[in-house]
Amino acid sequence: MAKGPEKNTKNKALHTKLLNRKKAKLREEKKDQALRLKALVAKMNEKKNSDGI
Repeated sequence: MAKGPEKNTKNKALHTKLLNRKKAKLREEKKDQALRLKALVAKMNEKKNSDGI
């Protein structure tokens, strides 16, 4: 019984590596965006509180 063609594990490994890198980059960008937004909200709240006094 023939086993069939060999699997191309090299390309699959490279593809997985690239996808993991892409996902990590998206996670970092999302985290950075959240930090910038949090800083902006804090700044605006501080400004609002100082104007109200």
